[in-house]
Amino acid sequence: MLMPKTPTILSVENLNGCAASLLLYQGVCSGEMGQSFLNFLSFLQQLNPDKNQCLQAYGSFFRALAAENISWQNYLMGQILIDENPFSFQAQKADFREIPAPLIAAAKHDLEALQSLYECTCEEVSRWVQGVFNLENVPVFWPDEPLQNPETPKARMMEILRSSKSWADTVEKLAAYYRQYGTGIFAQYIAFRWQAGEFVSIKNPDVVRLENLTGYELQKEALLKNTEFLLAGFPALHVLLYGSRGSGKSSLVKALLNEYGERGLRLIEVSKADLKDLPLIVEKLRNVPQKFIIFVDDLSFEEDDDAFKSLKVVLEGSLTARPQNVVVYATSNRRHLIREFFDDRPRPKDSDEIHAWDTVQEKLSFSDRFGLTLTFEPANQDTYLTIVQHLSEQANIPLSWEQIKPRALQWATRHNGRSGRTARQFVDFLTAEIEMSKNP
Repeated sequence: MLMPKTPTILSVENLNGCAASLLLYQGVCSGEMGQSFLNFLSFLQQLNPDKNQCLQAYGSFFRALAAENISWQNYLMGQILIDENPFSFQAQKADFREIPAPLIAAAKHDLEALQSLYECTCEEVSRWVQGVFNLENVPVFWPDEPLQNPETPKARMMEILRSSKSWADTVEKLAAYYRQYGTGIFAQYIAFRWQAGEFVSIKNPDVVRLENLTGYELQKEALLKNTEFLLAGFPALHVLLYGSRGSGKSSLVKALLNEYGERGLRLIEVSKADLKDLPLIVEKLRNVPQKFIIFVDDLSFEEDDDAFKSLKVVLEGSLTARPQNVVVYATSNRRHLIREFFDDRPRPKDSDEIHAWDTVQEKLSFSDRFGLTLTFEPANQDTYLTIVQHLSEQANIPLSWEQIKPRALQWATRHNGRSGRTARQFVDFLTAEIEMSKNP
């Protein structure tokens, strides 16, 4: 005679059934955390579960939550917002009314199933463990928690799910979210590098912000305006930032990411060796909702460089229409990006190119193919000191300007000359020196 199933086992069977019935959103539970949760449920569902195995499975689930420092509820909703599936792909490309009805029905079904998993709190799971094995104390559980940045688009969508009685009713709002903010790694991260033919996420991008940068205000203003055009969906220009080393060209581009990341801006770093892949990269980004800056640092070319030809195609266009969501921002210490030698100058010799000056002019004018060129002149003494003073104030250095100024000038003389980079190095060194003196 079979023993009647307990309420706990019935609840667990229902959750396992919900997870197994997913039609589109299987990826939500495919990660380590989702799998550890389902693995725990499978042990707990047994009529006579093995205590040690079940407790170990619960421990693995708790550890996964602790490693990400996130509650089960927030994790589950976050996975829904980035999941790549036929519905989320369609929602990015088409108006909600154009999505096939069976696809919408499948999405509604899955959202109802996922809501059941969401409503299974860690506290409830912990009490199941206590009850099944008659433990004296409730195992430690990871509580649900409020969102840290409630004003972000992601947080607002998660709050819609959290407050909804039926997630199936949110399917149109969810589709609108996918259409505006995308899915997959581009919805999860803001910085990437192109490596071995694929986008690789940068989980800890440079934290430099625009307020950290001073001394080149006109250049900053022009770059910000062009980036605003990109974010607004208007035609934006490719930009060449050229000038003296250490003037903050790269830092300015990276700071844009921290300023506009929440508005859908993404930065993709492409090395010179991978510039041959630029046309492919651009095509992969064409129908993605986010806006992209392809960042090429320290750009220059040798003669007959294949990378030069690939970049030229992207800058000038081809028969394929240029996507409105992609621009190239490149930095260089050279105004003329292709190296020119005196031997390149036309001289009457046998076997010389007849129209040699045309070739020379093509090389010299390549930088003109960028729609916007921003020049960063070497910092004079006043600019250098302005940058030092700005950084010193941000670092809260407990010295007067009269004490800092002579040391800053001495540092520039003995090290790399006057530049924004030199100013940053000086302030970092001074900050560390002061902190070390407090703890000899």
